[in-house]
Amino acid sequence: MIKFSHTLFALPFALLGAALAAKGPDGWRGRPQDFVGILICMATARSAAMAFNRLVDRRYDAANPRTANRHLATGALSVNFARLFALTNTGLFIAATSLFLPNWLPLALSVPVLLWLLGYSYAKRFTSLAHYWLGLALGMAPLAAWIALRGDVAWTPVILSAVVLFWVGGFDIIYACQDVDFDRAVGLRSIPARLGVSRALWVARMSHALMLVCLLILGQAAGLGWIYHLGVAVVALVLLAEHLVVRSDDLARINLAFFQLNVVISVGLLMVGLLDLTFLG
Repeated sequence: MIKFSHTLFALPFALLGAALAAKGPDGWRGRPQDFVGILICMATARSAAMAFNRLVDRRYDAANPRTANRHLATGALSVNFARLFALTNTGLFIAATSLFLPNWLPLALSVPVLLWLLGYSYAKRFTSLAHYWLGLALGMAPLAAWIALRGDVAWTPVILSAVVLFWVGGFDIIYACQDVDFDRAVGLRSIPARLGVSRALWVARMSHALMLVCLLILGQAAGLGWIYHLGVAVVALVLLAEHLVVRSDDLARINLAFFQLNVVISVGLLMVGLLDLTFLG
C-alpha cells in the first residue's frame, strides 16, 4: 500500500533542515534522540497520510485504470486494516514528538501538522492548486526539523521549505498529466485538468525555476559555499532532463521523471549540503 522508498522525496530535506539547525560556529549540536525523533516522525506522518489518502480515494482508484490495481481497490487489503494502520501511525507520530521535550513546540504543532497532511486527500475535490497543498505538506519537513532542534523559526528553514514547495508542486503537476481525462470525467481538480497538459507542463517548468531561485537564496542565507552551489548546478541539469523526457505528446517516461530523477535531486542536495557544512561551514 505504501512504498517506503517514496519517503526519499521529503526525508533528505528534513535531514538537511536538521543539519542546518545543528551546525553552529562551535561545531555540531543536537541530542541523538532528536535525530531519532525526526526519522520516526517522518516515517509515521507519511505513512498515516498515505494510508488516509488511499482510504479517501479508494473508489476513485478503483475506477481509474492507472490505479485500479492498488491494494484497497482490489481488496488485497481491507478497509479496516488501512484504518487501523492510519490510526496507529497517527498515534505514533504524536507520541514521537515527546522525544524533543523539553522543547514543547513539536508536540503542540503535531495535530495541526497532521490535519494539513490528511487534508491534502480532499484538496482535489475543491482546488486545482492541490499540487501545492502537497508541496507545502512535504515542505513542512525541513521547517519542522529546525523547530525540533532549535525551538524557533528562522528564514533559513523557511526558504528550504519553499524549495520543497515549488519542487513537489512542479513534479506533482507533471505526474497529474497522466490522469487529465479521468479527473475531468469525475470532477476532480488539477492544473492539467484545468489548463491542459501543454500549459500545465509550462506551469511545472516555472515552478521548478522558482525552486532553483530559492536554492540560490538558501545558499546565501545559510552561508553555504562552492560545494553546495555546484550541487545546485547539477540539480538544474537534472530538472532540465526531467522536463526533456516528458512532453505533452509523450507522457510514457513520467515514472522516470517522477521517481528516479527526483530521488537523485533530494538525496543529492542532502549530500552536497552535508559536505559543505562539514568541510566549508
